[in-house]
Amino acid sequence: MKKINVGIVGTGIYLPKTRMSAKDIADATNGMWTAEAVESKLGITSKTVPSNEACDGTQEMGALAALDCLKNTGVDPKEIDVILCIGEEWKEYPLTTSALYIQDRIGAVNAWGIDVQNRCCTCVSAMKIAKDMLIADENINTVLVVGGYRNCDYVDYTDKNMSMMFNLSAGGGALILKKNYNKNLLLGSHIIADGSLARTAGVEIGGTVNPISSENYMEANKSLRLLDPVKMKARLNEVSMPNWNKCIEVSLEKASLTKADIDYLAILHIKRSGHDSMVKALGLTSDQSIYLNDYGHVGQIDQILSLHLALEQGKVKKDSVVCMLAAGIGYVWAANIIKWG
Repeated sequence: MKKINVGIVGTGIYLPKTRMSAKDIADATNGMWTAEAVESKLGITSKTVPSNEACDGTQEMGALAALDCLKNTGVDPKEIDVILCIGEEWKEYPLTTSALYIQDRIGAVNAWGIDVQNRCCTCVSAMKIAKDMLIADENINTVLVVGGYRNCDYVDYTDKNMSMMFNLSAGGGALILKKNYNKNLLLGSHIIADGSLARTAGVEIGGTVNPISSENYMEANKSLRLLDPVKMKARLNEVSMPNWNKCIEVSLEKASLTKADIDYLAILHIKRSGHDSMVKALGLTSDQSIYLNDYGHVGQIDQILSLHLALEQGKVKKDSVVCMLAAGIGYVWAANIIKWG
């Protein structure tokens, strides 16, 4: 029996036109950070942020990215069997299903959809889920992984603990996976979770524990916080790099490849020193990755954006081996390996 393969047909991106510069970020910190430090240490030249237009809602940005993906690939939306929405929970209307909004918006009338969430690991996680579904279910042949992100709305730039999230930005991304596409193959994925960090970061006000009230509603709008910064930072210093390395190694093992085979690293936006360190650790040059200092951290959309830009710039081409690398609060680490062409 022929082994089933799963390949990426193509990508789509939507980015808001509004931007926040390093100086804007520095000004928002009330002098706690300088523009020079925002650029050199945090690695943000500027980042995309949502305007007040309806098109920059989380669900709509996902839909616009999906439409761009359909245009780029020529795929008929009626071919899509499943939509895995990786859009954030912060969206136009709470408790509405983003996957189904996008299904209707793009005319994917034959698809069913579900929202999945793994914070900034959601894209890599959803790609693994999509591959497993395509292999396991003979009736699923085409899966759309899509979503929007604008958690930057919640950032309080005067909170000294939040500098690690000053890079949060906005945008949408999409990619289409097909069964037996025979190229651009998703070969291996691995995910590690550490639930001891599940409540060390999150939006503090607005849930059932601390509901929004007339007294706290102004504070609630900027209450994305490190809920236990000491525990979170200590644990991450201990396990983050080993977990990332494990994800890469196991993904490569599943793909029957080694680190020496990696040609391009599609990594989320992190501080510049961390990015450079990871590139070096994998034996790559700076030209074998794209540092998203002109975009910021578009959450789980980063890996799609990085691949999309790399294809445009010719950094990924026939026979390129791509490693997608992600991490999300909660805490989760993930990697996958793709053989392009």
